[in-house]
Amino acid sequence: MAIKELYGLVGYPLGHSFSESFFNNKFNSEGIDAQYLNFEIPSIGDFKTVINNNSNLHGLNITIPYKEQVIPFLDDIDTNATEIGAVNVIKFIRNGNKLILKGFNSDVIGFCNSLKPLLKPHHTHALVLGTGGAAKAITYGLKSLGIEPTYVSRTKQEGIFTYDELTPEIMGKHQVIVNTTPTGMYPHVDTCPNIPYQLLTPKHLCYDVVYNPEVTLFMKKSQEHGAVVKNGLEMLILQALAAWEIWNK
Repeated sequence: MAIKELYGLVGYPLGHSFSESFFNNKFNSEGIDAQYLNFEIPSIGDFKTVINNNSNLHGLNITIPYKEQVIPFLDDIDTNATEIGAVNVIKFIRNGNKLILKGFNSDVIGFCNSLKPLLKPHHTHALVLGTGGAAKAITYGLKSLGIEPTYVSRTKQEGIFTYDELTPEIMGKHQVIVNTTPTGMYPHVDTCPNIPYQLLTPKHLCYDVVYNPEVTLFMKKSQEHGAVVKNGLEMLILQALAAWEIWNK
């Protein structure tokens, strides 16, 4: 008997992915007649093939490196996702024979709900490490929480700090630091973003969107200087649950 509904994750590479087991366990435990698959595509040009070859798709998650690249393939995009400039959830809307792909961003929901309990009144400015699709959602989320974010990149751009420019003054002012890059993700567990960890204090909150390993080198080095740390697992679970709500509302 054919599976009633199919969901999946599009990205590259997907060896680290948590979503497939998370959703299939959810389907099994709740008696939902559905399946979740990984669609590992080396180029966004293969996205249409995924759509065309899977007529029972009802929703997709999008991950690195396609959260921005997938937007031109969509028929519609939610207001928040438009403002963020990145999509990590696609809802399949069928109207007769017409298929409409609508983009959303649940990363921002997961991040805000995960970060909020850790915030203190002195957390007014943040450094966002990285400038990709995840960084855009994090920046949008920080602003919605009343925190002023600034990007940090390896390459010099207007309005963006480079790692070499992170002075004691900048580190003292920006007491929330969020790593949105894959640096430190399994299997590259011996790497971390090149920030001046010696300038961190117990007033700093250092959040890593990476969840594998559980304690990244970024977190470990931050913790050694008294900073509060958290990984991205709760964010991932919360954004996955938000994606499920989007697909089924």
